[in-house]
Amino acid sequence: MPRHEPADHLAWRTVEVGGRRVNYGVAGKGLPVLFVHGWALGSHAYKRALKRLVRLGCRVYAPALPGFGGTEGLPGRACDLTAYAAWTESFLDAVDETEPVLAVGHSFGGAVAAKLAHDFPERVGSLVLINAVGGGVWSRAGGEVRSIDERPLWDWAVHFPIDVFSARGIRPVLSAILPEALPNIVHNPLGMWKAAELARRADVTSDLLEVRGTGIPILVLWGQGDTIIPRANFDALCAAAGSSGELVPGKHSWLIADPDAFAEVMTGSVIDASAARTAGPSPAQRWSVPAASAGVGSRHPTFGRAATG
Repeated sequence: MPRHEPADHLAWRTVEVGGRRVNYGVAGKGLPVLFVHGWALGSHAYKRALKRLVRLGCRVYAPALPGFGGTEGLPGRACDLTAYAAWTESFLDAVDETEPVLAVGHSFGGAVAAKLAHDFPERVGSLVLINAVGGGVWSRAGGEVRSIDERPLWDWAVHFPIDVFSARGIRPVLSAILPEALPNIVHNPLGMWKAAELARRADVTSDLLEVRGTGIPILVLWGQGDTIIPRANFDALCAAAGSSGELVPGKHSWLIADPDAFAEVMTGSVIDASAARTAGPSPAQRWSVPAASAGVGSRHPTFGRAATG
């Protein structure tokens, strides 16, 4: 007899974007959710958290970003947030998702999701940033707030293992992260390095200011024990988004460690986005600007047609 998987289990599929293979997970029916994973990982690491979104009544798309999780890299030398956002928008085309999505991004994926909302506001109904990079600032505990450019690479390298190995629920965190992170690093070290450099210097605060102007709701979340992404970065993202944000217990990967807490935090955003979905187009979906204006509404030349706004 054929085996029937539970309805909340993600089906793992492939599709082509720009002629290159993309691995992604999909499950559920209802509100379309695009989940963008963090650096060095892929969507499999978030399976338990994503199942909770399905149970909330969402159709979840979880692609492995270029160079991660078996997905082929970006073409040529393209390696900036504009290229990642354009690729992500083209992924939505490839899976025939035409509705505005609830875009959820963790860590590096948060900066990608923010750039997607900025460059393609018609594709995003609401935005959730989880322990996201992109605030443009950093500080040591209790220290002076400085530009992100001043944060040395060794400081990131020191805090990453400390954060992971001191996390509550370390066993599920390690069992989720290691099977994805190690193959990524072994098979694509140059790609991981380029993405790490992009993540550690990312600043999407000006993009969020413009997204805020479109009327797209923005929620900024931060695990208050996070030592990888400092509080100063969270505060900068909140200021740009015009929101007080929300502090949650846990460290950088709190949604992997505690998917039930993730579901609880996300419930309000899903309810609001579902209500907006039935109410009709939001200001962001009706909004259009000249293509030359701050790059909003433009499309990266690598991935298809021009945006219609």
